[in-house]
Amino acid sequence: MGLSPVLYCMPLRAENRSQFNKIKLKKHRYLIALIITLMVAGVVILVTISVVQNKSLPKKLKYGIVLDAGSSHTALYIYSWPAEKLNDTGIVTEVDSCKVKGPGISSYWNDIKQAGLSLKMCLEKAKERIPEKQQHVTPVYLGATAGMRLLRLQDQFLAEKLMNSVEEFIKTYPFNFQGVKIITGQEEGVFGWITVNYLKENIGKDNVGGNPETLGALDLGGASTQITFVPDGKIESEESALHIRLYGKSYNIYTHSYLCYGKDQALKLLLEKLNASDDGTVLNPCFNKGYTRTINVTAFFDSPCTSIQHSTTHQIVTVIGTGSPDQCSHDIRSIFNFSVCTWSSCSFDGVYQPKVHGKFGAFSAYYFVMDFFNLTNEKPYDLSTVKHTVMEFCSKPWGEVRNSFSINEKYLSENCFAGQYILSLLQNGYNFTSSNWETINFLRKIKGTSAGWTLGYMMNLTNMIPAEPPYTKPLTNASYLTAVIIISIFLFFLLVTGFLIFRKKVFKTQNKP
Repeated sequence: MGLSPVLYCMPLRAENRSQFNKIKLKKHRYLIALIITLMVAGVVILVTISVVQNKSLPKKLKYGIVLDAGSSHTALYIYSWPAEKLNDTGIVTEVDSCKVKGPGISSYWNDIKQAGLSLKMCLEKAKERIPEKQQHVTPVYLGATAGMRLLRLQDQFLAEKLMNSVEEFIKTYPFNFQGVKIITGQEEGVFGWITVNYLKENIGKDNVGGNPETLGALDLGGASTQITFVPDGKIESEESALHIRLYGKSYNIYTHSYLCYGKDQALKLLLEKLNASDDGTVLNPCFNKGYTRTINVTAFFDSPCTSIQHSTTHQIVTVIGTGSPDQCSHDIRSIFNFSVCTWSSCSFDGVYQPKVHGKFGAFSAYYFVMDFFNLTNEKPYDLSTVKHTVMEFCSKPWGEVRNSFSINEKYLSENCFAGQYILSLLQNGYNFTSSNWETINFLRKIKGTSAGWTLGYMMNLTNMIPAEPPYTKPLTNASYLTAVIIISIFLFFLLVTGFLIFRKKVFKTQNKP
C-alpha cells in the first residue's frame, strides 16, 4: 500500500522575507508617487482650464475719426465702438477730441494750402491716440458745415478746390480716408438729434410700450442754426419732414436749417441794418456802452448773407456800443421776417414749423453763451430769470465788463448781442414761451460725449462698416462642464486608490508580528 503525498511548504528564510518586503515597499512608494503626480497634474489642468475659460475676453474695438469743419473753427473727434455691432447700429462713444487752432477751413479761401495744414496738430494727436496696428483700418471723415455752404454759394470752383486741398493733406496720414463732404443743413440737424437722443438713451434700447419720448435738438453755429424734433401731429411740409429708422424703430422728424442765422452771420445782418452815419460810425445797442470796434466793410460783409444787400460809401466804419437792451431786442427782431406764412404755423421767413413739442437739448453756441451767463444748471432757469440776467449784463459799461472777465475781447464784446439773439430766436423765431421755456436744457456734453452732429454722423456711417465676430471662449459651456466632471472623477478615483493603498499599508504594519 502506497503512502499519500504530503504537501510541504518550506518557510522563507529571514533574509529572503526581508528582501521581499523591501520590494513590496518600493512598489508601494512608486505607486503612491505616481498617484500624487497624477493628482497634481489633474489639479493643475483643472485650474488652468478654469482660469482660461473664465478669463475676461478682450474687447474688439474699432475706431473712427470725424472732423467737424464749422464756419468759425474745426474740431476733431475720435470715436470707438465694438467690432460686433448691435441691432445693425454701432455702439459709438467719444474717446478723445481736439480743437484745431485758427478759424474754420472756409476762412482759408485765399490761402488754400493752409487749410489742410491747420489740421496737422489734431491729426497727429489722433495718431498717438489710436493703436498703430488699427490706424490703416480707421476711417476718417470730414464734414464741412455752413461756412463751406456759404463759400460754395459764392464760388463753387473755389470751394471744391479748397476741399480737394484738405483731402490731399488728410490722405498723407495712415488712416482709412473716406472723403470730405459739405453736409446739408438737414443732415446737420438730424445727426444732432440722433446724438442727443442716443446719449440720453431715448433710442438704441428696448423699451416696453413703443418709442420713448425723444429730445428735440437745437443747434446754433456761426453761420447756421437748426431745429429738429418729433412733433405731436402730422408734418405739413415734405421739405422739412424726414423719416428715419434706428434700432428697428421708426421716427417721423421735423427738421429745418436756417443758413445765415448762425450767431456770427446774424451779427452781420444786424450791423447791416444799422446804417453808418456820415462820419462812418455805427451805433450798436447790442454792444456794451463805451465799446468800439473798427471793421473793414468789404471783409466783414463778404458773405452771401449780406454782400448783395449792403451798400455804404465808407470802406472802414467804427462800431460804437450804446448798451441799450430794449433797443437791441427790437433791432434783432428786425432781421427776421414774420410777415409771410402760407402754412398753418411758421417760424420766420415763411418757413413752416409745427408747434414745438417735448423737451429740447440746446448745444454748440447756445451752450457757450448761456454758460457765460451761468444759466446752464441741470434744472433750467425760467424765462424771466434769463431775460433779467442778459439785460443786466447788456446795461453794464464796457470798462466794467472788460475788468470783470478775462476772456477773449471779441467774444466778450459780442455776448450781449449773443444773449439777446438767442432769446429772440427761441421766443420770436421758434415760438417758445414762458410756459415751455424750461423744457430747454442747455448742454455741452452728455455722459462725457460732446453734443453735436458728429456722433450721429459717425453712428450712421458705421452701418457701412462690416461687423466682426467677437472673441470666443476656448470651450463651449457644455465642453467646459464635461471636462471639469471627467477630471474631477479622475482625481476622485486617484484619491480613493491612494487612500486604499495607504490604509492597506498601515494595516499590515500594525499587524506585523
